[in-house]
Amino acid sequence: MPYSKTNDLPSSVKNNLPEHAQHIYLKAFNNAWDEYANPSERRQKGESHEEVSHRVAWAAVKKEYEKEGDRWVKKH
Repeated sequence: MPYSKTNDLPSSVKNNLPEHAQHIYLKAFNNAWDEYANPSERRQKGESHEEVSHRVAWAAVKKEYEKEGDRWVKKH
């Protein structure tokens, strides 16, 4: 279930992240989706393909953005 555009992202992502962060999320999710297609490649046993892809995507966003109050802002 890779995403083709940011408009396809879950509402929790679209409604909270700035546009640039949404692009980071989309790219990271899609890369993880491809990389972790095989369950033996996943670190946490029992973690679904979708779960690991979302976890990787959030980690990628958090490298460049941080939550300030209830908003996500670019790190300084």
